[in-house]
Amino acid sequence: MPDTLESLFRDIRACTHCEARLPMGARPVVRGTATARVCIIGQAPGIRVHRSGKPWDDPSGERLRGWLEVNDDTFYDESQFAIIPVGFCYPGTMENGGDYPPRPECAPLWHAPVLEALANVELTLLVGSYAQDCHLGKQRRKNMTETVRAWRDYLPAYLPTPHPSWRTIAWQKKNPWFDDEVLPELRLRVHGLIG
Repeated sequence: MPDTLESLFRDIRACTHCEARLPMGARPVVRGTATARVCIIGQAPGIRVHRSGKPWDDPSGERLRGWLEVNDDTFYDESQFAIIPVGFCYPGTMENGGDYPPRPECAPLWHAPVLEALANVELTLLVGSYAQDCHLGKQRRKNMTETVRAWRDYLPAYLPTPHPSWRTIAWQKKNPWFDDEVLPELRLRVHGLIG
């Protein structure tokens, strides 16, 4: 196993473990340095991110940066934010227009060594139900809404949020406590860590 985060990320970016099951081939997307204090774990790259190689390079990323109240330069500062998906490659799109779930091979193969190498991370954002399932396990509530509603129970290590897709706009209207309670705390903690 690689001994530094840099060499680990090189290995991840060269990974072709499940390439035969990916519609556009392997292009693992991951960012960060050992100094990062905030880690963002999302689900998997979408097609735009697959093409650009830049995580959260889409409308969901714009919404996430809005939630955090950070600009692009800050968000993509690898010394501040590590960005790790549950599945590192674009899994393809279903007939209904949504993406397939993250490939199940990635997280068991790579997350433990990556998170160990990110020794300075003080807060991990679990963005969406796949990240919450992966990292909270039995501590997760019965669904994403209840998990996010119980956000205080996971601090100081984790803070769960919904995935910031366009579908979340309606969810936020039905769950105003997210804007009123979670987002202010999220911003306070993130800004406290990144200065």
